[in-house]
Amino acid sequence: MIIYKIFRAEEWQALQSRGETLGAPVDLADGYVHFSTAAQAAETAAKYFAGIEGLMLLAVEADTCAGLKWEPSRGGALFPHLYRALRMDDVLWARPLPVKAAGHFFPGGML
Repeated sequence: MIIYKIFRAEEWQALQSRGETLGAPVDLADGYVHFSTAAQAAETAAKYFAGIEGLMLLAVEADTCAGLKWEPSRGGALFPHLYRALRMDDVLWARPLPVKAAGHFFPGGML
């Protein structure tokens, strides 16, 4: 199963330059890297990244990602949380997540 992480441009650049990251400020505060499933990603973008330009959507294979736990969060739904640094070699792909009039645009095939 593919899971998704949304990063601001500077967070994505930090991951690329360092090769790993403990995540965004919210991840550091909570002690794990927040991910979303395909069904959860658009709501996550709308709730936490409304109107923010320059985002990147990263895809990770959950089935082979050591340190991943599924825990209840928003509305009791299970969300994937990574309890270790996210490494560049975990990332299957990264693509821009542009803002359109109705919110972030997830191109076909991304989710």
